[in-house]
Amino acid sequence: MVPNEALQYWGIVQLCLHFGWKWVGLLAMDNEAGEHFLQVLEPMLSQNEICSAFTERHKGRIHAVTITEYLQELVNNMPVFLGSKANAIVFYGDIPNIVSLTTTICSINMIPLVIPEFKPPEGKLWIMTAQIDFTSNIYYKIVNIQPFRDALFHGALSFSIHSNQPPGFTDFVQNIDPLEDKSNGFMKMFWEHAFGCSFPKLGVPPRSRRQCTGEEELESLPAPVFEMRMTGHSYSIYNAVYAVAHALHLLPSPRARYEEIGNGKRLIMEPWQLHSPLLRLSFNNSCGEEIKFNEHGELAAGFDITNLITFRNDSYVRVKVGSLNLQADSGITFAIDVDGIEWPDYFIQVPPLSLCNDNCPPGSSRKRKEGEKFCCYDCAPCPEGKISNQTDMDYCIPCMEDHYPNKHQDGCIPKTPTFLSYAEPLGITLAALALFFAVITAVVLGIFIQQRDTPIVKANNRSLTYVLLTSLLLCFLCSLLFIGKSTNTTCLLRQTAFGLIFSVAVSSVLAKTITVVVAFMASKPGNIFRKWVGKRLAHFIVLSCTLFQVGICAAWLAVSPPFPELDMHSQIREVVVECNEGSATMFYFVLGYMGFLASVSFSVAFLARKLPDSFNEAKFITFSMLVFCSVWLSFVPTYLSTRGKAMVAVEIFSILASSAGLLGCIFSPKCYIILLRPDLNKREQLIRRQK
Repeated sequence: MVPNEALQYWGIVQLCLHFGWKWVGLLAMDNEAGEHFLQVLEPMLSQNEICSAFTERHKGRIHAVTITEYLQELVNNMPVFLGSKANAIVFYGDIPNIVSLTTTICSINMIPLVIPEFKPPEGKLWIMTAQIDFTSNIYYKIVNIQPFRDALFHGALSFSIHSNQPPGFTDFVQNIDPLEDKSNGFMKMFWEHAFGCSFPKLGVPPRSRRQCTGEEELESLPAPVFEMRMTGHSYSIYNAVYAVAHALHLLPSPRARYEEIGNGKRLIMEPWQLHSPLLRLSFNNSCGEEIKFNEHGELAAGFDITNLITFRNDSYVRVKVGSLNLQADSGITFAIDVDGIEWPDYFIQVPPLSLCNDNCPPGSSRKRKEGEKFCCYDCAPCPEGKISNQTDMDYCIPCMEDHYPNKHQDGCIPKTPTFLSYAEPLGITLAALALFFAVITAVVLGIFIQQRDTPIVKANNRSLTYVLLTSLLLCFLCSLLFIGKSTNTTCLLRQTAFGLIFSVAVSSVLAKTITVVVAFMASKPGNIFRKWVGKRLAHFIVLSCTLFQVGICAAWLAVSPPFPELDMHSQIREVVVECNEGSATMFYFVLGYMGFLASVSFSVAFLARKLPDSFNEAKFITFSMLVFCSVWLSFVPTYLSTRGKAMVAVEIFSILASSAGLLGCIFSPKCYIILLRPDLNKREQLIRRQK
């Protein structure tokens, strides 16, 4: 009529998990039942990441002649559970064991009277099993419960056999009259013992001065003597009687034999005949609860979780604070009312903690101690880039890609989208430089158009000069495409426009250099280069070199075009909004081709720098190409070593620096002559200098 004991073990594990007790002591009576308890429960705790701080067998009382010897023996053989850091201790035993245990604890609290330097250990929270029944032993009538209040009982949690109150039970108890039923001798014996009185008997002297009247109230008795509520054991007996009655009704009539007894009949049968009907039995008792048995003949029921509260008038009350039920549809269910629990007075923090060491706070993770159980560990701060947002985490976890750890590494903060914008100082500076150089280039172009008929402009191929200045103007302006939030359009235009425009500029410089060389070679009589002199060669060079770059860019856009991308990893606290080049190979192919044109132009200009011509641009082109190549050679490693908007700023700076180098090195000498030395910009002066 009691549930399977294994269900109680599962409930102990759930209770520890609910309150976070990971360091639990196990104390059992020193017999076969206690050993079975330890062997079953300890592996269950370990499977649920709960460590047993100790497993101790309680051996009972210490035999000593005097109190001093008894206390000294306790000091020499201090129980393990008293010195343990575990605050929660599961006790498995019976009433003699618990009385012996309580005596031991109370005696230890008396040791300072004999040994002043002895410091009694702190109190514990006791978890009792259903084997202990606080109302079934005569000890609680004899012994005052108050000394045990702080020692053991008060605040203890206990698994007890489930009980309920049948309708009318309280009225039945209140109306008991020990004098009414003379055949019930037990009632009179209990009455005399409970109230300390005696009923008069013929020929027998009274055992006490006080006579029992039968009108004494059971409600006045303390709980250790009598409880007004039906206990778990009584409820089991109550259900057992009804179960047998229902099983008898299920017996087939041929199996039932009766014999005549006076005016009635008595049923004659063997006990085993009830086995089959009991197994298939299912009925609702007067409390509305279903009573049935499982295939092993055990009651399919659960346990109550009770909290023992003691009072100074030598009484106590057991308050139901939870339940452990076995449901057919949902399996085992565990419920606990934390607010209804009264904890032991010696715990400052409630619910109390029972851990091998303090919890690891958020921002750290557990680090196992060598040679100790897994519940004992150190706390290690989370490594950079990871967090722990709960206590006692086994390992730190990284934030989501678009988040980063906060200062204490116990939470994640959303990353801020970032890109080189017109609203920040760097973006404003680069945009202002681009516009400034674009205006300067436009002014120079205007000057050359205005002075198009002067000798210095005509001598260096006006059309190429216009093409070069226009391409440089566009170079400065194309850098503006790199500022601002990346979109599909800007990503497609950025690198392709930059590659094409710079190819036009560099091929124009190359055409200028080759024109100078061809013009010098053609000045010699009978030279084959005479037919190449003119605008056609220059236009062919610019067009062919540019078309080749157009082909590269077209292939790039067709195969793997650039696209907007969110870079989550380059910056710790920011999401970089950037353009993915699509194909890095094609991007560096565009740069490589532009570098090839610059190298050829530099080589040709370097070889032609000393040609005897008053308006020989080769020496200026040589220096401009030297600047151009230096800028882009330093660009590649710098570009690869930077991330985010710094990488974009490096490319913009390289565009501005190389374009400004071409503009300054090639056109500043000419502008100087046109604007400040117009006396040198005359045909007669040129002829005189040539001679």
